[in-house]
Amino acid sequence: MAFEIEIKLRLPDGLSKIRRILRERGFRIVKRRSRETNVLFDNIKHSLGKHGKLIRIRRVGGHGLLTFKGPPMRGKHKKREEIEIDLAAPDHLQVILEKIGFHPVFRYEKYRTEYSARSGPGKIMLDETPIGNFLEIEGSASWIDRTSKLLGFKHADYLKASYGSLYRAYCREQGKRVRDMLFRT
Repeated sequence: MAFEIEIKLRLPDGLSKIRRILRERGFRIVKRRSRETNVLFDNIKHSLGKHGKLIRIRRVGGHGLLTFKGPPMRGKHKKREEIEIDLAAPDHLQVILEKIGFHPVFRYEKYRTEYSARSGPGKIMLDETPIGNFLEIEGSASWIDRTSKLLGFKHADYLKASYGSLYRAYCREQGKRVRDMLFRT
């Protein structure tokens, strides 16, 4: 069983400073900036969501990825079971999911740039979303803590919420109706 351990950190609108800090601290780009579209699925009773689980199809260019995430565990980091498989035909899998009773319940988009360190068992994702910019730091708990400190963040800055939860909070704050978190076209 594989577990994902991560945190998010909210960033200011301008990204030049954090990009410079990442370079200066020895992080290098391993996946160039690309647009992701994500679709979360659940059944009519929202059984997955009610139990903190999710099924997601992510599309990046022509590539697809199916992800299952289990409920988050307690702690200062977000830790949960994660199973992922590459998809040659994400559109076909979406049709299969719908035919067996799973329907799209939330769509979200982001631009992601992935960084890694020369040493260390983790990675950093720089996410640009319709509700702002975030760093997602993923790895062991100790690596996350060392890396966030190295980048100038404190434990109080840690966010464990999903993008769906962050989006719902953003909509409440802005007095907007909750829909999908998409860039305007």
